[in-house]
Amino acid sequence: MKIEALMTNDVITVAPETPLRDVAAILSTNHISGAPVCDADGTVLGVVSEADVLRKEQGVGPDVGGSFRWLLRRLDDEIDKVDALTAGEAMTRPALTVLPSAPAAEAARLMIEYRINRLPVVRGGKLVGIVTRSDLVRAFHRSDEEIAEEIRNDVLVRALWLAPESLDLSVRDGVVTLTGAVDTEADARAAENLIRRIPGVLDAHIELRARTRPHHRGSILEFFPR
Repeated sequence: MKIEALMTNDVITVAPETPLRDVAAILSTNHISGAPVCDADGTVLGVVSEADVLRKEQGVGPDVGGSFRWLLRRLDDEIDKVDALTAGEAMTRPALTVLPSAPAAEAARLMIEYRINRLPVVRGGKLVGIVTRSDLVRAFHRSDEEIAEEIRNDVLVRALWLAPESLDLSVRDGVVTLTGAVDTEADARAAENLIRRIPGVLDAHIELRARTRPHHRGSILEFFPR
């Protein structure tokens, strides 16, 4: 499943010059935890979140750890953000973004790795949507029929150029079973990797046999027989 099928197109954004007090009101009123900061052309400059607002409200804590700790806090923008008055000064930059054509698994990986709740979706650097953790969770709750359809269309046909009718595919309670013959062992491995990344797939039993085996180079005597 591609991110463009999950993302929200109508995105609440703020400008870099938006006062931080107004940012807090926008987040609270719209029940969102963060918003992209965009210039007049729609280019994503960063993301401002509840954590950025709270850092301003909390202020700088005790400077325990001496000059080294102060340097770390400076590199993390903690000290600068406490003095922030606008979204542009408080935002996290550069923003992590994804393309509409990226798989949902890529968004999930970034959110987990960087411990964030949302990702701006961009095309040519311009904002076209936003995808959140809740979007990915909703995508996981899909019917077996929807999962099977995505496997046939996106994995077998578009990615691997295989004929779905030549394979035996079934999905039951999120568990995928796929059997049959494919051209190479690489096709079999790719099919399993792609299927396991599809939202809603809990497990996969892939039993694909390769029609051809990888060629292994023989000794030089094979090419120059006696």
